[in-house]
Amino acid sequence: MLRIILDRIAAMIRTFVFSQGKLLNQDLTLDLLRVVLYDDDVQIWVDLEQSTPEENKAVLETVFDFHPLAIEDCLAISERPKIDDYDNYIFVVMHAVNHIASSDDFQTTEVNFFIGRNFLVTFHDEPVRSISHMVERIQKKGHAVPRAPDLLAYQILDLLFDNYQPALDELSAELTDLEHRVLTGNSKDVLNEVVNLQGQVQRLRQLTTPQREVIGRMMRGEFSKVIRSHLTPYLRDLSDNLSRINDLAETFRESLTSTLQVHLNLQQMSVNRVIKVLTILATLSMPILLVTSFYGMNIQHFPNTEWPSWPWAYLFTFVLNGVLVTLLYRLMKRHNWL
Repeated sequence: MLRIILDRIAAMIRTFVFSQGKLLNQDLTLDLLRVVLYDDDVQIWVDLEQSTPEENKAVLETVFDFHPLAIEDCLAISERPKIDDYDNYIFVVMHAVNHIASSDDFQTTEVNFFIGRNFLVTFHDEPVRSISHMVERIQKKGHAVPRAPDLLAYQILDLLFDNYQPALDELSAELTDLEHRVLTGNSKDVLNEVVNLQGQVQRLRQLTTPQREVIGRMMRGEFSKVIRSHLTPYLRDLSDNLSRINDLAETFRESLTSTLQVHLNLQQMSVNRVIKVLTILATLSMPILLVTSFYGMNIQHFPNTEWPSWPWAYLFTFVLNGVLVTLLYRLMKRHNWL
């Protein structure tokens, strides 16, 4: 029964067997893969993409006999990259990224690596461009195949980190557009967008910083039984790439802070202009209110109202209001309050 299950699911798992830089075979049944695993003259790469629980059990437990804790970490969602050392292999968690402009966040895919002396197992729930590109390279006729699992893992990681660039370009374009809209006064919903972009930048830093720590541990030779020393310059290149990405994320963060400050300053200036106009109107209306309130007192025998010339008194009041308003206006103008 197990043989039937293994044969049925083998076609759904990508397997590659190579030696001396040449692809020898691919798409092996898992029974055959278990036999080839003990041949030290060949290297094996098994890629599990959107695999079922039965497939996971068949490959991770039955064929490779990985530690239960490693399998548990592999199947669980890990927000933070990590690396664990086991007897004859290491378990590495990395994150690929695919930024979508219409989304509120980076679309990340966890990629798990089991790296041994003669095997590499990759596990991911969603398609990953770096792995797809590596599969195309290996299957391309005449193309050199990595001679060891650690070199293959490095090349996948190199492609994975290179694929951060489109996300960085998209993020930079969004930031440039936001800055332009703030400076041109078209700042509707700017605050929400700034908060959204700040969250994306923070997420980017949360990915790159621990991944750089993982690469750094590989560089220091902590896993020399699996990662050969001559890969150190290549790993340093990965670390430099992650440092560049992290520096860009820091630049984006500072730019967002500046953009938010400019937006708030412009909003404050706009509010100040409104308050200034309202204050001017209130000040200019004060003489009118003063004079009219005097004539609005509830007194039965009010001066002027019983005089024969009282209509001219009201005309005088109107002229007086106009003169007072004009004087106030000229006073404000002289002191550059307008």
